[in-house]
Amino acid sequence: MSDKGGEKARLVRKEVASPAAQAIQNKGAPCAPCCHKVAMAVPPAYSDLGKAAKDIFGKGYGESSNHPLHHHTQGEREETPLAKGLKLALDTSFVPNTGKKSAKLKTGYKRDFINLGCDLDFDMASPTVHAAAVLGYEGWLAGYQMAFDTAKSKLAQNNFALGYKAGDFQLHTNVNDGTEFGGSIYQKVNCHLETAINLAWTAGSNNTRFGIGAKYQLDKDASLSAKVNNASLIGVGYTQALRPGVKLTLSALIDAKNFNAGGHKVGMGFELEA
Repeated sequence: MSDKGGEKARLVRKEVASPAAQAIQNKGAPCAPCCHKVAMAVPPAYSDLGKAAKDIFGKGYGESSNHPLHHHTQGEREETPLAKGLKLALDTSFVPNTGKKSAKLKTGYKRDFINLGCDLDFDMASPTVHAAAVLGYEGWLAGYQMAFDTAKSKLAQNNFALGYKAGDFQLHTNVNDGTEFGGSIYQKVNCHLETAINLAWTAGSNNTRFGIGAKYQLDKDASLSAKVNNASLIGVGYTQALRPGVKLTLSALIDAKNFNAGGHKVGMGFELEA
């Protein structure tokens, strides 16, 4: 009798997997749209506003640049007892081929609904103060960025941004120095496909720039990227992860407006991550 009772108790305690858990266990099932809501307590830094759309147009095309050799040391102290969320850091760098030395004191403060940053560039010729602030509430984002040249006692940068972020959708607009206007829309259609649109123009000029881009994740190690702008420049790229931390990118940039004239570009690049 006791054995039967124990068996009955075990049967009662048996848990049935939820539909979500069953979907995760079923590896063969197609992925559903990634429409989960993302909580945003601390807003992103000003430089990261609209980053999702920027990455669609900037990553996956094998674009590279030459960087001089830097000796870089950094000291950082986070979560000081004086204020939770306060970050202090000192960056120093040295360029051997020029002998140039530089140092930058970075401060940051992050709490719910606010992200502040202030950097002091210790350039002896012209010390510059960089400051930025982003406020966020229920998906809405508002930011301001400035740079003050202490040698000339004037603003060297004066930027504003406004955006909205909800789940897999992001909207970003910005005004730089009162003359450069820009905007972007990012949409993650599903767990394979990401799309983006960007628009930019300059006050007093008829030169409007417009672009459409997309990224398709073929599998966990490979992806395709494509973009086109109103100048009829078409970019395509293929990225393959060869091993953890090592990626191979094949890309091409085609001038569709002058297709027969040539001048198209192809490239191959390696990306190494520590």
